[in-house]
Amino acid sequence: MELPTGYITALDAMNRHVNSARPDAPVQLERVRRAPLDPTRRAAAVALRRLADRIQPRSLPATPRCS
Repeated sequence: MELPTGYITALDAMNRHVNSARPDAPVQLERVRRAPLDPTRRAAAVALRRLADRIQPRSLPATPRCS
């Protein structure tokens, strides 16, 4: 072989690639964090929903029809 460092580097890269997805590999749990503005968003949504309910046009009362 003319370039043994290339061979060693390739073997090392192959070993890292093959061993990276092992079933017994350590796993880091994902921490679920609430959004920092979540309470503000909820309060704004409630306020907007109440405002929409208040200004929504009401349907007209049913008018009697002559037959």
